[in-house]
Amino acid sequence: MRSSSRVVIGISGASGAMLGFRAVELLAAMGCETHVVVSAGAERTIAHEIGPDALERVQSMASYYHAIDDVGATIASGSFRTDGMIVAPCSMRTLSAIATSAADNLLVRAADVHLKERRRLVLMTRETPLHLGHIRMMAAATEMGAIIAPPAPAFYRKPETVRDIIDHTAKRAIDLLNLGTELAEPWTGLVED
Repeated sequence: MRSSSRVVIGISGASGAMLGFRAVELLAAMGCETHVVVSAGAERTIAHEIGPDALERVQSMASYYHAIDDVGATIASGSFRTDGMIVAPCSMRTLSAIATSAADNLLVRAADVHLKERRRLVLMTRETPLHLGHIRMMAAATEMGAIIAPPAPAFYRKPETVRDIIDHTAKRAIDLLNLGTELAEPWTGLVED
C-alpha cells in the first residue's frame, strides 16, 4: 500500500451494509486514511443488519466521518486528493443519482468528484433481479468511468460462512482501487486430482 493512501467509503441504504462496514474495517487495519459517509437509509439498514451500535462502531473506525448533508466537506471537492472511493452497498437510488450527476447529498457529490477527477469509483450495486432501468444506469455509470462490482460470492473459494463471503467481496472491492497491495487471495487455478 502507498504510504499515504486515502479512501472514501460511502454506505447507502441497500441491503448489504456489512460490505461497507468490513471495507472500513480492513482499510483502517491497513493504516489507510478513511473518509466515511453514510446515507439516511443506510443508518437504518446498518442498525437492522449489523446491530444498534454498528453506526457508532463504523464512525469510530473511520479516520473522518462526514454527515450526509455536509456538501461543504473536504470530500466534496476535487482538490481534495484521494486514491478512490467505494460505495458498498450501492442502492439503485444512489446508482441512479451518480449516473445522472444528481449530487443532492455528500455521498453522491463525492462519487461525482471521483468521476470528474478520473479517480477510481467502485460501486457495489445491490439489487436483484434487475430491470432495464437498473441496467441502463449501470451502463451510464460505467461509461462515465465507474467500476460496477456487484457483491457476487466467489463460490470457487468454497466459503464456509457468510463472513467468508463478506471478507472476500470487501477485499476484492479494495483491490480494485490499486492501492499497491493485494488483499484478496489470488486465484491459482484448478488443481486436478
